Amino acid sequence: MKQQHLFLVRNFCSSLAVALLATELIKIEPAPAIASETPSVNSAIAMKSEPSKTQSIKATKQGYLQAKSSFRHSQASVLLSKQEIGSRESGVGGRELRRLRELRELREKNNHQPSSRSVAPAFTVNHQLPITNYQLPTTVSQQPTTKPNPAQPPANAQVNDRKAQIPSYLNPDANPLRFPTKPEDVQVVGAQPITFQQALDLAQRNSTQLREARLNVERSQAQLRQALAAEYPRLDLETGVTNQGQNLFSEEPEQFFGGQIDTNETGVNGNLSLSYDLFTSGLRPANIRAAEEQLRFNRLDLERTQEELRLNVANDYYELQRADENVRIQRSSVNNAQASLRDAQALEQAGVGTRFAVLQAQVQLAQATQRLTDALSQQRIARRQIATRINLNDSIVVTAADPVAVAGQWNFSLENSIVLAFRNRAELEQQLAQRNISEQQRRAALAELGPRISLAAQYSLNDTFDDDTNFQDGYSLGGRLNLSLFDGGAARARARQEEADIAIAETNFAGQRNQIRFEVEQAFSQLQSNLENIQTTSVALEQSREALRLARLRFQAGVGTQTEVIDAEDDLTQAEGDRVNAILNYNRALAQIQRSISSGQQR
Repeated sequence: MKQQHLFLVRNFCSSLAVALLATELIKIEPAPAIASETPSVNSAIAMKSEPSKTQSIKATKQGYLQAKSSFRHSQASVLLSKQEIGSRESGVGGRELRRLRELRELREKNNHQPSSRSVAPAFTVNHQLPITNYQLPTTVSQQPTTKPNPAQPPANAQVNDRKAQIPSYLNPDANPLRFPTKPEDVQVVGAQPITFQQALDLAQRNSTQLREARLNVERSQAQLRQALAAEYPRLDLETGVTNQGQNLFSEEPEQFFGGQIDTNETGVNGNLSLSYDLFTSGLRPANIRAAEEQLRFNRLDLERTQEELRLNVANDYYELQRADENVRIQRSSVNNAQASLRDAQALEQAGVGTRFAVLQAQVQLAQATQRLTDALSQQRIARRQIATRINLNDSIVVTAADPVAVAGQWNFSLENSIVLAFRNRAELEQQLAQRNISEQQRRAALAELGPRISLAAQYSLNDTFDDDTNFQDGYSLGGRLNLSLFDGGAARARARQEEADIAIAETNFAGQRNQIRFEVEQAFSQLQSNLENIQTTSVALEQSREALRLARLRFQAGVGTQTEVIDAEDDLTQAEGDRVNAILNYNRALAQIQRSISSGQQR
């Protein structure tokens, strides 16, 4: 009889759990359902009220009360989990989700009808993302005549404030040759949140690559001044003082007629010369134009370096955001796994769960903890990567202050974007500048075979001290003609080398043009695909949250399995990661297409 009582109590617990699940799904208060079941329990106990069964009846009542307390505890855990899930609904789309739920609850309250709790998509085509009206022109006739403005980030990110103060302690040491020798010199002492715009400003100010490109421009400017100096005459001054004598170690010769011969004398002399190359067979103008093209090449390289730095900083910042979001997602996964473990343990204690479900929950928690550890490691790496890119102080790491959000929109067609890239890219102009440099160097090499005419003027002055004569001076004027009759073919060989360099520059121009077109098409395609992925992953994220909630309720009611909960948790983690990746991949593609047309630099 005792086994029959326990069997009845377990059946009652199962029916009670099903009633609680139905109550949660149709928004009916659980109190009436429990009250309606209570008389049947009392009547069942009254039918078996023999004196010899008093102890069994007491045990049955105690088991019922424990089961009822366990289910209330599980229901409280479900409500707590719902609050945790609701608190994590932040970022792009969280506000829309809460608003839709409030509107749905208000409509149900006005209609006085219980909610059906159906899984409705939280995002439609007209979701409130910053890129709702993303439209691309389809004709090339509307080609803009100016460069497109860089895509603007969301207003809440506050990355457009270029006057934002940047802490001075973020700057690196002024001595580039500093060499730390102590552990405390490289110890990290703090973290500083920075916005995307602050990261760009720090990179523009502290980047070693950008500083090297600026120094190359200064060097080419000095080379141009050196080449221009050949257009001016050359004026030289040479002067000296000499002391000369005889018979330093030898005997003096015999003196006749008692005279004395002074064999030591001191004198001064000086030469002032003026020279000018009147005709160089094109060597001088070729060197000047080659220096000008080299300066243009280095300035274009500075622009290219700035654009590459902007793209790299953007990718590093988005990678830092991805690492931060991955840590948040994995922590949420750990919390979900802990909640599942608590539910499994509560059901096991109530006698309606199994040890196998508890072990599954423990394994799931261990795996989630391992993924969280890996995410924290990737976060530290991402922080150090961007700190290295923008050359910050060694003792400071930075964190992302901007939330993950769509950075802007692209309002140009594919054809317009390609034409703008061909017009603005510094790499194409660099190849043209390199071709011009090789052409001028070819002319300079052939000029070595031509005649060169130069003029020269000289004035000289000599004076010997302690003599009876005054100083002596003189001048000279003349011209000079130089012509190389035979150099073994060296000049023409140099000219042929430069001709090969011209052909190489032209070939590189064609290859660079094809590469630029590919980059624009690739970034444009990624923009469109990631825009659609943002909408798709937003819907999938809400559906996975609802699926996890239902899977937990089913498991707590005893009609579901722990495997369903684990699968739902994995799906939720995957959906959150997919949505973050879709947004950040869109931002990366937007930064890439901006780089492809060099929209950050006006020329």
